[in-house]
Amino acid sequence: MMRLLLAEDDPLIARDVTAQLTKAGFNVVHESDGEATLFAGEHDDFAAVVLDLGLPKIDGLTILKKWRSNGRDMPVIILTARGNWEERVEGINAGADDYLGKPFRIAELLARLHAVLRRYSGHASAILSSGPVSIDPRRRAVMVDGMPVDVTPMEYKCLLVLMQNRGRAISQLELTEQLYTQDFERESNSVEVLIGRLRKKIGRDTIVTRRGFGYQIASGEGT
Repeated sequence: MMRLLLAEDDPLIARDVTAQLTKAGFNVVHESDGEATLFAGEHDDFAAVVLDLGLPKIDGLTILKKWRSNGRDMPVIILTARGNWEERVEGINAGADDYLGKPFRIAELLARLHAVLRRYSGHASAILSSGPVSIDPRRRAVMVDGMPVDVTPMEYKCLLVLMQNRGRAISQLELTEQLYTQDFERESNSVEVLIGRLRKKIGRDTIVTRRGFGYQIASGEGT
């Protein structure tokens, strides 16, 4: 049975969500404030986290940033106020895997949970390498010639997709679909901006543009 952390301070929502997730086969651990949530995520292992951004004591966005900076890589779905796109943008940029606006239906939460769990299970735990660039999915770490490189959560996601598809070009549309949820508000050139920032950090020749096909990690020895 998969263990899931539910961080929600509304007792009625927490009760109903816990009951439905338990019925769906999850072992739910519920925390109602930010301090307890931060501690649980740092010191215990969970298959996924459902994280309300409006927690007392420590807000959910701060918690998520601390988890990611400390290498905690479990899938996280954030809960936000319906229509608050600024929170959604901040959450995704901080390393959230998906988001859901309140109020929500349990069926949609379950669908999103299963989707992020499928994506996560498809990530190899072994270090991926191509030429001088290596990426460690378990630690969400990027290295060039063995030296750590500081990347944002979205830059990491973009590089991970490219590394997992070494040997073929990924179109801009495919990258967009893998990096962003369908209703996530973004600039039309978001992918180009990410690629440009990555090239500055890991080397301009590391990511090749194949005109008419998309972006591809340059060939190099690696696993």
